[in-house]
Amino acid sequence: MSALPHVPPDHPDLHEEPTAGPDPAPGLLWYLTEPTRTAVGIGQFAATRSLLKAAPSGDGHTVLVLPGLGATDASTATLRKFLTGLGYDVHGWGLGLNIGPSVGVVRGMRDLLRELAVNGKVSIVGWSLGGIFARELARDHPGTVRQVITLGSPYAMTDLNQTRVNPVYRLLARFYVAGADMPPPEHTRPPFPVPSTSVYSKSDGIVAWQTCISAPRARQENVAVTSSHLGYGYNATVLWLIADRLSQRPTRWRRFTPPPGMSRMFPEQ
Repeated sequence: MSALPHVPPDHPDLHEEPTAGPDPAPGLLWYLTEPTRTAVGIGQFAATRSLLKAAPSGDGHTVLVLPGLGATDASTATLRKFLTGLGYDVHGWGLGLNIGPSVGVVRGMRDLLRELAVNGKVSIVGWSLGGIFARELARDHPGTVRQVITLGSPYAMTDLNQTRVNPVYRLLARFYVAGADMPPPEHTRPPFPVPSTSVYSKSDGIVAWQTCISAPRARQENVAVTSSHLGYGYNATVLWLIADRLSQRPTRWRRFTPPPGMSRMFPEQ
């Protein structure tokens, strides 16, 4: 995983340096069962999609959806179709395979955000590495981003061994822009500048779930779901959550509360 190049500025409200060691990557069993659990999740989505008919509708604002490492816009097609049906102006990233923060990817995302923001602030939904990109875009261009929603994105990672795709990432690192090896530690950075929702799952088989959350602050929350890492974009619970977050008025952000009858679908934090 990685971030766009960024030099963290000094800030008086930074958290103290953590003393505990990094959380390990998910266990081998969680990792090996990712494909099977994802397939089951897709099957369950077909059975529960009627639930999504009651999801909050949109206000027409622009939403950018970013895929994870090794994925393309095809991986987010179900999610984008769902959001389009709710009335949003939804866009994939259009940059092909996500191989990480290469020069073309970094430049392409910045140019795309600039183009999309012509009609107003853009909400960004990022899956895994796409969520790290989303947060860096928001930090660099807070005036153009309405909110950020991340799906299993290890933006709080401090060690590449906290992800099972570490070998792949290191193999591709020669294509990356200078200084993009790791996100700056969250505890060394200023408060996130726009509303954000970090979606994570303790059954994630690719990244340590602890790396996908941060200390709750004003307009910043973590929401637990039950999902495989590869299944976030097909999970009815996750889709409902995204719809709920996007439907908020930009000046009246509130923390997520499961609707009546759905509380069991969202595990305790």
